[in-house]
Amino acid sequence: MTSLLERPRTARPEHPDQPDQSTQLPQPEHPDQPGDRSAFSFETTTRLPDSAQGKGRGGARYGRTGVIHTPHGDITTPAFVPVATQAAMKAVLPEQMRELGAQCLLSNAFHLFERPGEDVLDEAGGLSRFMNWDGPTFTDSGGFQVLSLGAGFKKTLAMDVKGMKSDDVIAKGKERLAFVDEDGVTFKSPLNGSEHRFSAEISMGIQHRIGADIMFAFDELTTLMNTRGYQERSVERTFRWARRCVAEHQRLTQTRVGKPYQALYGVVQGANYEDLRRHAAQQIASLDFDGVGIGGAIEKRVIGDTCAWICDEMPESRPRHVLGIAAVDDIFACVENGGDTFDCVAPARTGRNGAIYTRDGRYNIKRAAYKHDFGPLEEGCNCYACTHYSRAYIDHMLRAHELNGFTLATIHNERFFVKLLDDIRASIDGGYFDEFRDESLARFYANGSRG
Repeated sequence: MTSLLERPRTARPEHPDQPDQSTQLPQPEHPDQPGDRSAFSFETTTRLPDSAQGKGRGGARYGRTGVIHTPHGDITTPAFVPVATQAAMKAVLPEQMRELGAQCLLSNAFHLFERPGEDVLDEAGGLSRFMNWDGPTFTDSGGFQVLSLGAGFKKTLAMDVKGMKSDDVIAKGKERLAFVDEDGVTFKSPLNGSEHRFSAEISMGIQHRIGADIMFAFDELTTLMNTRGYQERSVERTFRWARRCVAEHQRLTQTRVGKPYQALYGVVQGANYEDLRRHAAQQIASLDFDGVGIGGAIEKRVIGDTCAWICDEMPESRPRHVLGIAAVDDIFACVENGGDTFDCVAPARTGRNGAIYTRDGRYNIKRAAYKHDFGPLEEGCNCYACTHYSRAYIDHMLRAHELNGFTLATIHNERFFVKLLDDIRASIDGGYFDEFRDESLARFYANGSRG
């Protein structure tokens, strides 16, 4: 019997044909009119059948395949969204990201605001044109910096809190660089210490000028260590900011004529609390958003449940993006319970440190055992790194701090996650998701692999 992991994909090719850049970049039909909202839409292709184990209301399973239509092209979902933080994948060109199968990229609005500045991107014709990427783009709102600069926890959102609760929590050895009030957040720049102000309106203005196809409303991202009372206040504050974001987004869409329409997603917070997540989802569903972002620090044990709680309360016509997720088991849980797109810096960041993802788990290429290993990073992988270079060479590059090592490790890891979501999409369309999930997870975690 053919392994499900080796079963040929039947739904879509791994590298769908893309128009060249000259046809992909949108040209407004009416340069004196606002962007046409109909240029953005979502359609469902296949839905997972409900089951007795479904985490949604009445056994619902919200996993699905579909297509997000944007002015810069389509995204077939579920899909992985690599993170090009400062309008660039570190050490990897946009052309290489397209070759490995990436459909879209996400950049960080706060970092682009700091440099080169949103006006530069606006003058260049928007994020896609600025970085020579011919596909759809996302920008986050700056809400993540509320946590990373405020509490200092950087990329770690799945925290082990061990019952500790504090509204003044801050990571060891860190200075608080973000201060939240009702109107917005005051930041100290991590680059030079200068002070900046973000609010719902400022975030919308920055993201409109950056020009991504999909933007997120400005939200407050809390830690799991915050008290229940603070989580409640934060959810209400995020809702008030969300209403302001919608109003400002609509105003800017009307005034920035001749620009392609930019979709706006609302963000659902609420930590691990089911009632807060459902309440926040109902609030976001009541506003005129194009999609929803599932945000916040979430414990792994309830990550699938959290997606299901939110999907219970959201219209199915809106696409759902899960922010900051790249653990393999978390991706399967979130897809099964409604996630359409996923972004995370982990594949590139861990790759630069020598962590390599494969179907048989994650390993460190810088171990002594690989110094004389002239095989590929992963047998059977068709990425550029695996078809052209050896483990021994990439180990040498990383140990020597040569940028080629960063490039090759990143290409492979990003290809791993892009293909994982491609294969999950094919399994839903093909009717064998459950078997594919079980076999994939058993194989990946057979040796207790991280990730």
